[in-house]
Amino acid sequence: MTVLVGYLPTPAGEAAFTAGLQEARRRSEPLVVVNTARSGAPVSTEVAPDDAVGQMTQRAAADDVALDLRQTSHDGDAGDEVLRVAREVDASVIVIGLRRRSPVGKLLMGSSAQRILLEADRPVLAVKP
Repeated sequence: MTVLVGYLPTPAGEAAFTAGLQEARRRSEPLVVVNTARSGAPVSTEVAPDDAVGQMTQRAAADDVALDLRQTSHDGDAGDEVLRVAREVDASVIVIGLRRRSPVGKLLMGSSAQRILLEADRPVLAVKP
């Protein structure tokens, strides 16, 4: 089994990584971090910069947790990619960060977090920064 974190380089993503790292340590399981950007985007703010990747790697090593960071591109919704990887690695739990959004923002933009919460076939831990 594995702890899976859906990660974006935001305060909510950092909270998800911290909670996922704690879960992985507590469960004695490896940690898979999915950091995915929309396919075809020439530049994406969704991809973690090198310094953030280095910090995550150092924190996982300090906690003696095996880290698999997957920076892939996706088509469609990022939530679908998180759910796909959760099935692939047989994740014991999915950890996601939540941010406050207005009802209109959710209607117009959708919500990857909402999709994960509703469609996951395994436990989901949702955290706020």
